[in-house]
Amino acid sequence: MPPIFLIVGAPAVGKSTTSRAVAESFPRSIHIPVDTIRHMVVSDMAMPSTTWSAALVEQVGLARTNVIRMALDYHQAGFAVVVDDFFDPHYCAEYQVLRGHPDVVKVVLFPSQDEAHQRNFRRAGDDPFRLLLDEGIRDVYQNLRAAQPELLADGWRMLDTTSMRLEDVTAAILAIP
Repeated sequence: MPPIFLIVGAPAVGKSTTSRAVAESFPRSIHIPVDTIRHMVVSDMAMPSTTWSAALVEQVGLARTNVIRMALDYHQAGFAVVVDDFFDPHYCAEYQVLRGHPDVVKVVLFPSQDEAHQRNFRRAGDDPFRLLLDEGIRDVYQNLRAAQPELLADGWRMLDTTSMRLEDVTAAILAIP
Protein backbone atom coordinates (compact mmCIF):
# COMPACT_ATOMS: atom_id res chain seq x y z
CA MET A 1 0.00 0.00 0.00
CA PRO A 2 1.14 3.57 -0.58
CA PRO A 3 2.03 5.69 2.44
CA ILE A 4 -0.01 8.08 4.52
CA PHE A 5 2.13 11.10 5.37
CA LEU A 6 1.30 13.35 8.32
CA ILE A 7 3.21 16.60 7.90
CA VAL A 8 2.90 19.07 10.75
CA GLY A 9 4.67 22.15 12.04
CA ALA A 10 4.34 25.81 12.91
CA PRO A 11 2.71 28.41 10.66
CA ALA A 12 4.82 29.44 7.64
CA VAL A 13 7.25 26.51 7.69
CA GLY A 14 6.14 25.18 4.29
CA LYS A 15 3.69 22.44 5.27
CA SER A 16 1.29 22.96 2.37
CA THR A 17 3.96 23.51 -0.27
CA THR A 18 5.90 20.48 0.93
CA SER A 19 2.80 18.31 1.22
CA ARG A 20 1.73 19.14 -2.32
CA ALA A 21 5.23 18.33 -3.63
CA VAL A 22 5.28 15.00 -1.77
CA ALA A 23 1.83 14.12 -3.16
CA GLU A 24 2.96 14.99 -6.68
CA SER A 25 5.68 12.34 -6.36
CA PHE A 26 3.09 9.58 -6.64
CA PRO A 27 1.03 8.58 -9.68
CA ARG A 28 -2.09 8.41 -7.51
CA SER A 29 -2.30 10.74 -4.53
CA ILE A 30 -4.31 13.22 -2.52
CA HIS A 31 -3.19 16.21 -0.44
CA ILE A 32 -5.54 16.96 2.46
CA PRO A 33 -4.87 20.26 4.25
CA VAL A 34 -6.65 20.29 7.60
CA ASP A 35 -7.07 24.07 7.29
CA THR A 36 -9.16 23.53 4.16
CA ILE A 37 -11.55 21.32 6.10
CA ARG A 38 -11.61 23.82 8.99
CA HIS A 39 -12.41 26.68 6.62
CA MET A 40 -15.52 24.84 5.48
CA VAL A 41 -17.14 26.09 8.69
CA VAL A 42 -19.32 28.96 7.51
CA SER A 43 -20.54 30.42 10.79
CA ASP A 44 -18.83 30.56 14.18
CA MET A 45 -15.42 29.31 13.08
CA ALA A 46 -13.01 29.36 16.03
CA MET A 47 -9.68 30.87 15.03
CA PRO A 48 -6.39 29.54 16.43
CA SER A 49 -4.80 31.54 19.20
CA THR A 50 -2.36 30.94 22.01
CA THR A 51 -5.35 30.27 24.27
CA TRP A 52 -7.36 27.28 23.10
CA SER A 53 -11.08 27.79 23.62
CA ALA A 54 -13.47 24.85 23.94
CA ALA A 55 -14.85 25.76 20.49
CA LEU A 56 -11.39 25.67 18.91
CA VAL A 57 -10.59 22.29 20.48
CA GLU A 58 -13.93 20.96 19.22
CA GLN A 59 -13.53 22.29 15.68
CA VAL A 60 -9.93 21.17 15.27
CA GLY A 61 -10.91 17.76 16.62
CA LEU A 62 -13.81 17.47 14.18
CA ALA A 63 -11.63 18.51 11.25
CA ARG A 64 -8.89 16.04 12.15
CA THR A 65 -11.32 13.20 12.76
CA ASN A 66 -12.79 13.73 9.30
CA VAL A 67 -9.37 14.12 7.69
CA ILE A 68 -8.31 10.80 9.25
CA ARG A 69 -11.42 9.14 7.81
CA MET A 70 -10.70 10.63 4.39
CA ALA A 71 -7.06 9.59 4.60
CA LEU A 72 -7.93 6.00 5.46
CA ASP A 73 -10.60 5.80 2.75
CA TYR A 74 -8.26 7.14 0.06
CA HIS A 75 -5.43 4.96 1.31
CA GLN A 76 -7.67 1.90 1.11
CA ALA A 77 -8.45 2.86 -2.50
CA GLY A 78 -4.72 2.83 -3.31
CA PHE A 79 -3.88 6.54 -3.03
CA ALA A 80 -0.80 7.98 -1.40
CA VAL A 81 -2.17 10.41 1.18
CA VAL A 82 -0.49 13.57 2.44
CA VAL A 83 -2.13 15.38 5.35
CA ASP A 84 -0.81 18.78 6.38
CA ASP A 85 -1.69 20.30 9.70
CA PHE A 86 -0.37 22.66 12.36
CA PHE A 87 1.17 21.40 15.56
CA ASP A 88 -0.88 22.23 18.65
CA PRO A 89 -0.41 22.16 22.41
CA HIS A 90 -2.24 18.82 22.51
CA TYR A 91 0.50 17.26 20.34
CA CYS A 92 -1.95 16.46 17.52
CA ALA A 93 -3.53 13.85 19.79
CA GLU A 94 -6.24 12.94 17.27
CA TYR A 95 -3.61 11.23 15.11
CA GLN A 96 -2.93 8.66 17.86
CA VAL A 97 -5.64 6.55 16.21
CA LEU A 98 -3.09 5.93 13.43
CA ARG A 99 -0.41 4.75 15.88
CA GLY A 100 1.04 1.47 14.70
CA HIS A 101 -0.45 1.77 11.20
CA PRO A 102 2.29 0.30 9.00
CA ASP A 103 1.95 2.85 6.20
CA VAL A 104 1.99 6.07 8.26
CA VAL A 105 4.99 8.42 8.05
CA LYS A 106 4.90 11.24 10.64
CA VAL A 107 7.00 14.33 9.96
CA VAL A 108 7.46 17.60 11.82
CA LEU A 109 8.87 20.38 9.63
CA PHE A 110 11.19 22.13 12.06
CA PRO A 111 13.30 24.91 10.55
CA SER A 112 14.85 27.34 13.00
CA GLN A 113 12.31 29.61 14.64
CA ASP A 114 14.03 32.63 13.11
CA GLU A 115 13.65 31.07 9.66
CA ALA A 116 9.92 30.46 10.30
CA HIS A 117 9.48 34.15 11.18
CA GLN A 118 11.40 35.18 8.05
CA ARG A 119 9.26 32.92 5.86
CA ASN A 120 6.14 34.39 7.45
CA PHE A 121 7.38 37.91 6.69
CA ARG A 122 8.20 36.99 3.07
CA ARG A 123 4.75 35.47 2.68
CA ALA A 124 2.64 38.07 4.51
CA GLY A 125 4.69 41.26 4.38
CA ASP A 126 2.90 44.10 6.14
CA ASP A 127 -0.43 42.26 6.43
CA PRO A 128 -1.62 42.65 10.06
CA PHE A 129 -2.39 38.91 10.08
CA ARG A 130 1.39 38.34 9.99
CA LEU A 131 1.65 39.48 13.60
CA LEU A 132 -0.92 36.89 14.65
CA LEU A 133 1.03 34.20 12.79
CA ASP A 134 4.28 35.38 14.40
CA GLU A 135 2.62 34.87 17.78
CA GLY A 136 1.49 31.42 16.63
CA ILE A 137 5.02 30.58 15.50
CA ARG A 138 6.44 31.52 18.92
CA ASP A 139 3.78 29.44 20.68
CA VAL A 140 4.20 26.39 18.45
CA TYR A 141 7.98 26.43 18.78
CA GLN A 142 7.69 26.57 22.55
CA ASN A 143 5.35 23.56 22.46
CA LEU A 144 7.49 21.67 19.94
CA ARG A 145 10.66 22.09 21.98
CA ALA A 146 8.86 20.75 25.06
CA ALA A 147 7.28 17.88 23.12
CA GLN A 148 10.31 16.84 21.09
CA PRO A 149 11.35 13.84 23.26
CA GLU A 150 7.80 12.51 23.31
CA LEU A 151 7.35 13.05 19.57
CA LEU A 152 10.59 11.26 18.75
CA ALA A 153 9.61 8.36 21.01
CA ASP A 154 6.28 8.16 19.18
CA GLY A 155 7.97 7.85 15.78
CA TRP A 156 7.71 11.44 14.54
CA ARG A 157 10.66 12.58 12.41
CA MET A 158 11.88 16.10 13.15
CA LEU A 159 13.16 17.59 9.89
CA ASP A 160 15.26 20.75 10.10
CA THR A 161 14.41 22.46 6.82
CA THR A 162 16.17 25.75 7.61
CA SER A 163 18.55 25.64 4.67
CA MET A 164 16.83 23.02 2.51
CA ARG A 165 15.23 23.60 -0.87
CA LEU A 166 11.77 22.18 -1.52
CA GLU A 167 13.25 19.39 -3.64
CA ASP A 168 15.58 18.39 -0.78
CA VAL A 169 12.76 18.42 1.79
CA THR A 170 10.59 16.31 -0.50
CA ALA A 171 13.39 13.83 -1.12
CA ALA A 172 14.15 13.59 2.61
CA ILE A 173 10.51 12.83 3.41
CA LEU A 174 10.20 10.28 0.62
CA ALA A 175 13.38 8.54 1.90
CA ILE A 176 11.88 7.90 5.35
CA PRO A 177 11.30 4.16 5.69
